[in-house]
Amino acid sequence: HVQLVESGGGSVQAGGALRLSCAASIFRYSIHCMAWFRQAPGKEREAVATVDTYGNTDYADSVKGRFTISRDNAKNTLYLQMNSLKPEDTAMYYCAADRSFCNGGAPALFAYWGQGTQVTVS
Repeated sequence: HVQLVESGGGSVQAGGALRLSCAASIFRYSIHCMAWFRQAPGKEREAVATVDTYGNTDYADSVKGRFTISRDNAKNTLYLQMNSLKPEDTAMYYCAADRSFCNGGAPALFAYWGQGTQVTVS
């Protein structure tokens, strides 16, 4: 069983920055794809960024150039550095992982999920 625990959310003014972390209780090479999703009230959950075991990344157009996803395999930890935050970035942010290789950002492709951490930008 894989457990994912997010941290680092909070409230920030527009233009500010936050760094999210996701600690995973798994062997580092058993999880190939990790991702950050977000869900705002009344909206569908959307993929923000994905990263595979080799460090290949993919981003939603809305966050390109502002967010950076990274993973530390030695620490089994996923990160999301969020800069130049906008009010439209306000959402619950979720860490997700799967043993399969990354193949898009559909939520159904990820077997493991964290409980979420709230990000509010005003």
